[in-house]
Amino acid sequence: MGYGKWIAGGLGWALFGPIGGLIVFAVGSLLSSPEVKLSAQRLSKTTRGDFNVSLVILVAAVMKSDGKVLKSELDFVKIQFIKLFGASTANDALLMLREILKKEIPVQDVSQQIGRNLDSSSKLQLLHFLYAVAKSDGHIHQSEIKVIDFISHHMGISIKDSDSIKFMFIDNVDSAYKILEIEKSATNEEIKKAYKKLAIKYHPDKVSYLGKDVQKAAKEKFQNLSDAYEKIKKERGFN
Repeated sequence: MGYGKWIAGGLGWALFGPIGGLIVFAVGSLLSSPEVKLSAQRLSKTTRGDFNVSLVILVAAVMKSDGKVLKSELDFVKIQFIKLFGASTANDALLMLREILKKEIPVQDVSQQIGRNLDSSSKLQLLHFLYAVAKSDGHIHQSEIKVIDFISHHMGISIKDSDSIKFMFIDNVDSAYKILEIEKSATNEEIKKAYKKLAIKYHPDKVSYLGKDVQKAAKEKFQNLSDAYEKIKKERGFN
């Protein structure tokens, strides 16, 4: 199995701590693979491989949260993995996911390790993907919301940022305002300022170092923000 090839750019901090333990469980031969090499320089920064394995492990945690793994979830994840990793390596990611689904995941420890090492924009991108997986069967279950909130908290994401991503997938009368991290009583000028601030935070270029495919996926999150802003503008009648 070409796991070394799939974890593009090798592994840095993710090869250690609780995430490293899960990787060793899923791929016993990974450490001896000539394709996976570490260096002191690599350990000092996040690699694409670190992001990839973090994503797979957190996806497994969400899929396990409601006590059953649905075919619709696996089908959705497969499609997303193909978009993120390419068809040639998505199968390896799915094989790793299936192995990790068999293992008890120390969600708090894993989330804290990711929180210490990933930048804010990358953590928000992970969160967006987790909600997309949770909604892949057409409905986000309370158990899934609970575990994603738990993950978000232990990654160090603020409640406002977490809710902003959450309400991109949970539609209610106040969703657009939650996405923009403002109250419904906000003035038009406050709404404009909030949008400009988040447009910078959610810009796809913030995750460009993770590769063009992740950057492309981040455009969906950016579009959700723009749609929320346009909805409020239409309701209020301002430009």
